[in-house]
Amino acid sequence: MTSADVRGMRRALELASVAAAASEVPVGAVVLDPEGRVVAEGRNDREATGDPTAHAEVEALRRAAASVGSWNLEGHTLVVTLEPCVMCAGAILQSRVSRVVFGAWDDKAGAAGSMYDLLRDRRLPYRAEVVGGVEADASTALLREFFEQRR
Repeated sequence: MTSADVRGMRRALELASVAAAASEVPVGAVVLDPEGRVVAEGRNDREATGDPTAHAEVEALRRAAASVGSWNLEGHTLVVTLEPCVMCAGAILQSRVSRVVFGAWDDKAGAAGSMYDLLRDRRLPYRAEVVGGVEADASTALLREFFEQRR
């Protein structure tokens, strides 16, 4: 874990809070370039857009590709507050992101080590380095509070 990862996670947590305020599941994501600079951001936006693919990771990846002018994000790091799901793990692999840093583990749908480990699956043609549990307490607290308010 690098200082850029921590800075990225703090920004992702801010984006997750914005998502929660908009009645979206509080997940935020940023994409860092190889030097650790933020090139794109995203947050969950499914409710507002009606788009089932509008997860924070996918939104950040789309914006990063537009920002750098290429779908190929090799050398970049995706920082996200919640362990990516299967859909997002697929998008991460398709974009060739080199590293994934996440906060809270997702024992129900995680695809970066919890339920599945798609990002490091040797049967696939591309793999990403995974760093889990960064600022996990803060990420988990946001999610817990959001879902407790809805029960």
